[in-house]
Amino acid sequence: MTFSFNRNVIRWIIIVSSFIIISLILWNTYTFFQNFKAEERSKMKNWSFAQKEMRNTDNLNADIGELPLEILKSNTSTPMIKVSEDGSMEPNNIDPRKAQDSLYLTKLIEVFKSENEPIEIRYKDQVLSTLYYGNSPLLNKLKYYPLALLLIILLFAAVVYFFYRSSKNAEQNKLWTGMAKETAHQIGTPLSSLVGWTEILKMENVNPEYIMEIEKDIDRLQTITERFSKIGSAPTLKTMDIVAVTNSSYDYLKSRSSKLINFEIISPEIEIPVKLNEQLFSWTIENLVKNAIDAMKGKGDLKLELTQLESNVFINISDTGKGIPKSSFTKIFEPGYTTKKRGWGLGLSLAKRIVEDYHNGKIKVLTSEIEKGTTIQIILKQV
Repeated sequence: MTFSFNRNVIRWIIIVSSFIIISLILWNTYTFFQNFKAEERSKMKNWSFAQKEMRNTDNLNADIGELPLEILKSNTSTPMIKVSEDGSMEPNNIDPRKAQDSLYLTKLIEVFKSENEPIEIRYKDQVLSTLYYGNSPLLNKLKYYPLALLLIILLFAAVVYFFYRSSKNAEQNKLWTGMAKETAHQIGTPLSSLVGWTEILKMENVNPEYIMEIEKDIDRLQTITERFSKIGSAPTLKTMDIVAVTNSSYDYLKSRSSKLINFEIISPEIEIPVKLNEQLFSWTIENLVKNAIDAMKGKGDLKLELTQLESNVFINISDTGKGIPKSSFTKIFEPGYTTKKRGWGLGLSLAKRIVEDYHNGKIKVLTSEIEKGTTIQIILKQV
């Protein structure tokens, strides 16, 4: 308990620390962006002052010095458009082919106005021209840096989440595997005792029919033990007649279910060879049949239909139960998903694992209507 609590505390410390670090990085990036933008505006103001010196009409013969010329030459990246008092436009650092299009320049001025406040170039309180400028390529790249950083963080968080989830699922699988094997081991001891007591009952001249029924249940317990012992290990598949195995499993459930259930089975008379593990496949059929009986609340029609098409074998199990919403067609096969108050949500997930992982087949909800019934289909490859 203490270990689990400490682990949760450490996990939350890491999460909070990561959030603080990310917030600091984003804030510093934003601050740097604003400072860089302010520096660019300062450069543009210097450029406008230099432009004003160049336009000093009262001192045409005066020596303006090298500084204004150097300032004007230094700006080679920031795109700008200088609009004179007469409306003429003078673009700078803009694609020469597009700079010839006055309509394009007009639209670009609106973009520049949204990015930066225009700078008026004045001389003796007279506006000589207005300077519209946009963000430099470097500033535009920097603008998207926080988004790129967030994307990287989200991807990293997704990787961590899926790694954590897969690790947790692996731990759960180990736990279930250990519980299943331990259950099989625990059942084995009283089962051996029951076999011995059955032999004693035979010598006591007990009604053979009673002993026969006890032996059937003993065989059943042995089958259950084998099933649990196979969880977590790769099962051995053998070429078997799927018709005979399916009929046997179905008949067993029919004989031990409510008489209010109308059982029906449709299967071909010929043998259909399929690579199967008999115990696990029978377990799947039983899980599906029991779920169908539960859905009908112990009363209704239950039909199993086995058909063959080309190299595939189709097993449809249909009931007249409460049905499944379309949004839950895939959810019902997820571990832990159940609509029963006392259910564990393991039967259908186990069936899916047996069919798809062990037998390389498919299982799905074929059709379902609310209050009318459901058909679940298993597809396996014929040998």
